[in-house]
This record gives sequence, C-alpha cells and structure tokens, in this order.
Amino acid sequence: MLIIKRLSKYFNLSVLVGFAFCVMCCFMMSCKEADKTEDTISKTQIDLQILRFDREFAKASPKEIPQLKKKYPYLFPDQFPDSVWIAKLSDTLQQELSEEVEQTFGDFDQETEDLKSLFQHTAYYFPNFEVPKVITLTSDVRYKDRIILTDTLLLIGLDNYLGKDHRFYQGLQRYIASGLDKGYLTSDIASAFSKKVLRLPNNRTFLSRMIYYGKELYLKDKLLPLLSDAQKIGYSEEEMEWARANEEQIWRYFVERELLYSTDSELDRRFLDPAPFSKFRLALDNESPGRLGRYMGWQVVRAFMDKNNIGLQRLLDMPAAEILQESNYKPRK
Repeated sequence: MLIIKRLSKYFNLSVLVGFAFCVMCCFMMSCKEADKTEDTISKTQIDLQILRFDREFAKASPKEIPQLKKKYPYLFPDQFPDSVWIAKLSDTLQQELSEEVEQTFGDFDQETEDLKSLFQHTAYYFPNFEVPKVITLTSDVRYKDRIILTDTLLLIGLDNYLGKDHRFYQGLQRYIASGLDKGYLTSDIASAFSKKVLRLPNNRTFLSRMIYYGKELYLKDKLLPLLSDAQKIGYSEEEMEWARANEEQIWRYFVERELLYSTDSELDRRFLDPAPFSKFRLALDNESPGRLGRYMGWQVVRAFMDKNNIGLQRLLDMPAAEILQESNYKPRK
C-alpha cells in the first residue's frame, strides 16, 4: 500500500489498484500451480531401498563376514582377505565411528523421508531416472568420497555427517569441517546427481563456469524445495546473509574488472573452488564466504528462469552467455 500511495502522485489511483490486483492474482496463480506440482510429486511412486551396512557390520561376528561379502560384494575388494575385515570388527576406531553414527542418525527415519522426497522430485523432473539402492556405511572419514552415486547404487559415508565440531574432524580445516553435518546430506546427493545430467561447459570463461554451478544450485531449488538456500550451497546462515547483503558489490566487482569472459583459471581458485573465503584481494576477504562465484551464477540462473518458462532439461543445455543476456539480471541492493 505504501508503494501505491507514493505512485498515486504520478498515476491514476484506479490504474494502480488494478495493477496491484493483477500482480496479486498472478502471484496467487503461481502459488497454486506450485502447490499442484508438489502435490503431484508427493504422490509419485518410487522403489526406495535403504540398506544399513554400517549397522550390519557393527553387529557382525567374524563368522558372518562371508555372508556380508556375498550380500555386499562391491564393498569388499578381492585383494583383501577376510582377516582384514575380521580385524576391523575389533578395531577401536571403527567401533567409535559406529557408535557416533548410531548416536547421530539412529534409525535414519528423517533421512529416509528426505531421501524419498528427493528421489520423488528427481523422478518427476527426470522421468528416466532410476532410484538407486541406498547403502549407508562408515568410511574412516573420507570426506572427499562421502557420497558415491552410480547408476544403481548410492553409497553414503555417514561418519562424514556428524557435525562440524565433532572430535573426529578436529584436524580438518574449518571450512571443510563446516560441511560435515547431516543438514547437508541430501544437498550433497543432489550435487552428485547433477554431475550425471549437467555437462561441463565447452569454453573456459569464468561466466560459463559460474553458470555451470548456478545450474546445479537451481537444480537443487527444484529437487530440494524445502531445503534452505544455505544448505543448498553449503553455507552457514551467516555466510548466506553476507552473500545476499553484498550481492550488488560482488557483481560490480566482476563486471568492472571484466572477469566474466576471462579464461584465467586462477578465477576458479578465487571464486569457485571450496575455500575458507573468496579472494577479491581486498580488506573484506576474510569476512566473505568461499565460492561466491557459484552464488552469483545461481542468482543469474534464477533471474533467467523467473523470466522464461522452460523445462529443466532445456535450461541445463543452454549456453551461459545466452542465459545471462536473457536474464536481464539485476543484483539485489
């Protein structure tokens, strides 16, 4: 109403009221359409099978190793004899890992619901998608391989999601440990899936790489609608707020220094790769979160999709320059 009062100084009030009514109707129609889509997705039938190998191994006796090997052959490399696995059963670190996973995840009920929703959304937007068999395990905190997705299997290393302050992560850099929380689990799985449907850009401009990650994050908007933006990109809420508050300044920096069409690979390390902060080479660097190039690519893709009614697959195939041009992106101030 405040906006209408101000504009009424320049325009006929009845026109403004009509305009506001049209905007409200469009918003309501959009919400109804979104609700209808979500209702359809929630009824999508999928075959979700979750096997708790972490629990089975923790409770196994030495004589049960052959049975586990038969059930999970892909988890027992042939070059290792049974004696290796039998010794692992009594290893104190392995036992601690199992206990901490059990304490953090319990029966895995909430995570099961989250995975069901993720796969229902994936099946809706990608009809040829086949739900993989989900195997939970411990991986000796191999955080770089905490999610492994093949055509038929999804392996989840639960010991990589115990919380950023867990004692197992004390030797890791803080920006790495901050992502080792179960709040990021489905986001990590969506990232793994995106690599199967999203091709790397043909050219090496900074813009193309920004938009590549922007597409991945927009994919999460669709596949994980209930997840916060911070969880999607792997930020804390404070880091997310910093990115939003400085969006205009970040974009101006990229544009004024003509970085968008640069092919300098160093820009990856400065603004795209995981890091404790982004590298503007300014005093504010230590205040900033890492990967701000991904955040900006996300905002450009969102602006484009707000103005273009196209399907996800078409978006994923579009070149970055076209997306930027048609987005008419204006950073928030």
